[in-house]
Amino acid sequence: MTIRTIIVDDEPLAIQGLELRLQAFDDVEIIERCANGREAIRAIRTQKPDLVFLDIQMPGFDGFSVVAGLADIEPPLFVFVTAFGQHALKAFEAQAVDYLMKPVDQDRLAATIERVRQRLTEKRSCEDSERLKEILTEVAPDAMPDDLSDGDQHAANRYERVLNIKDRGQIFRVDVGDIERIDAAGDYMCIYTADQTLILRETMKDLERRLDPRKFQRIHRSTIVNLDNIKSVKPHTNGECFLVLGSNTQVKVSRSYREVVARFL
Repeated sequence: MTIRTIIVDDEPLAIQGLELRLQAFDDVEIIERCANGREAIRAIRTQKPDLVFLDIQMPGFDGFSVVAGLADIEPPLFVFVTAFGQHALKAFEAQAVDYLMKPVDQDRLAATIERVRQRLTEKRSCEDSERLKEILTEVAPDAMPDDLSDGDQHAANRYERVLNIKDRGQIFRVDVGDIERIDAAGDYMCIYTADQTLILRETMKDLERRLDPRKFQRIHRSTIVNLDNIKSVKPHTNGECFLVLGSNTQVKVSRSYREVVARFL
């Protein structure tokens, strides 16, 4: 598996330094180098990389603006690179897979690349599974399982009803029915209820296993919603749509998850 990679930084020496360190990883292929945010947006849309190392502080379009400028497409994995530790939480909120402090440490970079490999493997496995389901639906519709029936209620009992979340030195017990949506932020999950936001250190894949799929569905590669909290659906361009939740928050359903969500609405 080759990881097609773009490096974005307004400092040429920083690009060269990171490029030298990345030579230690045979599966990382640098396909583009960008000196500012506008170049980065154009390159990402054109090249469709797997991974982007993105400097946070750049003149004009900073790293967070680059991510915001790609909201209408399926984004690559982002690793933010910064000289300032206070950007770390905001980096996770922008759904970065990781962040690196300048100057980049080789061991820390190795851990980041391993995390990227895991994420890409999960993503590709999910895509392969969805393609297989689509093929089966066309050629052997009778072989596809029906939705969970009443007779499967015992199996449904294995799903969590309460999440214990350690955040800010406290342990919060959250009824899963109160959860409105969940956003991935690296290896952290942002859990949103009507009156608070909590940070849970867990991967999206592991958290999905703990939640009842009849109530919680992924609508984007990094967002899960509580279907009971959906107030309305607003069509959007390019086959996408927005869900309006109980708090009036609007979240986008990407095209790749539209049919999955439509089965439940």
